[in-house]
Amino acid sequence: MGRIYPAENRIDDEKPVVRSDRVSSWTVWKKSSMAFQGTDGFSVYDSNGTLAFRVDNYSRRHKRLAGELVLMNGAGAVLFALRPQIFSMHDQWNGFKEEKEGLRAGSKRHVFSMRKRSVLQSSDETEVFMVSSGGQLSPKPDYRIEGCFWRRNCKIRGNSGEVVAKISRKKANSSTILSDDVFSLTVEPGVDCELIMAFMVVLDRICQKPFSPIMCSSNAVL
Repeated sequence: MGRIYPAENRIDDEKPVVRSDRVSSWTVWKKSSMAFQGTDGFSVYDSNGTLAFRVDNYSRRHKRLAGELVLMNGAGAVLFALRPQIFSMHDQWNGFKEEKEGLRAGSKRHVFSMRKRSVLQSSDETEVFMVSSGGQLSPKPDYRIEGCFWRRNCKIRGNSGEVVAKISRKKANSSTILSDDVFSLTVEPGVDCELIMAFMVVLDRICQKPFSPIMCSSNAVL
């Protein structure tokens, strides 16, 4: 049987590869490495079984009460701060990175905004707008996410329509599919893995779990 997560809690003390020159595969476990009852989290392992990214415990309450989420590398260094836009019909979230150098060192820079594509439709389709170096939000989506996140069946596309990452069910072997709490994430060469991880965490907060197959339409089958 394939490995779900490492038997040893190995952590990579070095910063994970942000961009790879080949396809990278990750195993996502929807559970914090420091789990407490009544909370959620993420532990993401690379192909060697090393803990590469994590989101520690956060409340399952409504986003207005849950507050900021923090995406870290395996050693606990902060990569992204993810904040909900409180009064947003599109369930918008904003991603921030801490400035490391210069006059603004220590301050947080707005990197992207992510929101549902439509308020009226019960779907997981979302859009991501990147922020320019001048602080301006892109007028058109830089990324689109289509499919059904809660069925672990969705793709992240770039602004030209190319697939940059894919979320899919995790197989233990050729005949056994694992539960929804463990799934696979594949990232294409040259794509920022930290950014994709941040998108995935936000997806978990803004996408509604379907109560029936109708909520995940045929367009969600990839």
